[in-house]
Amino acid sequence: MDDDLATLRQANERFYKALESLNLETMDRLWLHEGWVRCVHPGWEILAGWPAIRRSWEQIFANTRWIRVTPTSVELATVGDIGIVTCSENISASQDAEVGLAVAQATNLYRLGPDGWRMFHHHASSAPVQVTQPFTGIVQ
Repeated sequence: MDDDLATLRQANERFYKALESLNLETMDRLWLHEGWVRCVHPGWEILAGWPAIRRSWEQIFANTRWIRVTPTSVELATVGDIGIVTCSENISASQDAEVGLAVAQATNLYRLGPDGWRMFHHHASSAPVQVTQPFTGIVQ
């Protein structure tokens, strides 16, 4: 794997670690702070500009007790100074006393600059979940 793809993979892993640790400071360092950046969380309208995106992370982090996001089927590509990451997000999260499970398909776009890869677009859309065996009513 060439250096750009390796550092892109590391940037994407930092994004998911910031999300799992509910760490706004790290999220701040990962994103470009521009008016043209965009973000779409599953079920949300598009957010435009870093201030709106930052507020969305504040809201998500304030209302989430814990979250685990395991990216699978990760594919990376670079085109000049643009990094493209696609993956499936396998999400377990707790809000109040409930635990939810979900899968989303995500596209994360980064731009390579003097400070490394910085995210400028995150789009995650809910994906259908397939049950591989019939539910018997017993949770193991």
